[in-house]
Amino acid sequence: MTVLRAWKKDLSFTAGIVGKKPFQVLVQLTNKCNMRCSFCDFWPNVAPRSEELSVSDYKRLSRELKELGTFLVSIEGGEPLVRPDLVPIVEALSEHHVTALFTNGWLLTRELARSLFDAGLVHANVSIDYPDAERHDRKRGLDGAFARAWTAVDHFRFAAPRGGKQTHVMSVVMDDNWRDLPQLFEMSAARSVGHQLTLLSVNGYRRKSTDEGPDRLPPPEAGRALVEWHAKFQHIRMFREYFSRSFDWLDGRAMPECAAGVQSFNVDHVGAVSACIERIDESVGSVKTAPLRDLVAALAARQSERAQCQRCWTACRGFAQSLSGGASARTLLEMTARMRTT
Repeated sequence: MTVLRAWKKDLSFTAGIVGKKPFQVLVQLTNKCNMRCSFCDFWPNVAPRSEELSVSDYKRLSRELKELGTFLVSIEGGEPLVRPDLVPIVEALSEHHVTALFTNGWLLTRELARSLFDAGLVHANVSIDYPDAERHDRKRGLDGAFARAWTAVDHFRFAAPRGGKQTHVMSVVMDDNWRDLPQLFEMSAARSVGHQLTLLSVNGYRRKSTDEGPDRLPPPEAGRALVEWHAKFQHIRMFREYFSRSFDWLDGRAMPECAAGVQSFNVDHVGAVSACIERIDESVGSVKTAPLRDLVAALAARQSERAQCQRCWTACRGFAQSLSGGASARTLLEMTARMRTT
């Protein structure tokens, strides 16, 4: 029955893409985090626990999302595992949708990993940006982060019904780590798990844009390398189009019109709805006080203001870009073959 339910959600999700329905939502459960990554602006801007959405709020959000279609729900933070009610939240969002959790892994236990998949989690993603502990721990601001992250990968892989198909390492591609990615790919392949990537964001709300310091975008040649590595390492579970367009982005060329706010959007930790995480300050209202359908309609009405946005080429934009407008035959083939978990 569980497998049948997963197939039904996958088919409903694919049908929504072909029908050009909204299909992607990023949800930040909290801005709190036990780490202090230099490229993240969330942990210095936390909200009181009483202001964060509750489990009942997420149950309602899941139902309201279902009225719009079947979504890929990215469950993020801050660090989502700091919430003691994470399991019932995942259960609520997984009832109708395909859920993906993003975590630094520090707080994960074997029991929690099992509980999350029992609650319906589909994808588990653990952040690891370097192939060595020294640099990873320094970036995360916490000694032992590297070892704990790989332990979390193992916990998720053993707990997932389909093992490594549902478990991924997630790496942020930056100037100081892009040449090391093949070593990281070898490490994730050795554990029989998938690998996902996103280019660093430096131009969104409160992001740091500078030519100095460790947090810089890689050079255009990294885009070409990503395409080659996508072909070589078959466990990289990303659309080829994301990497093929990365060169243009890194070379300063104009990108296609952005689909954020039409087929994808963002819900932050206090319920504010915006087109994307890079425009999190441009909320059209809160799910606490307004129907989601009305908020999504308000976002779509303002799409012309954002269509030419050039702030980022992160994985969430690349994913939405690849699947928006009905998606190409090649992209649908990648989704149903290379990236399939069922």
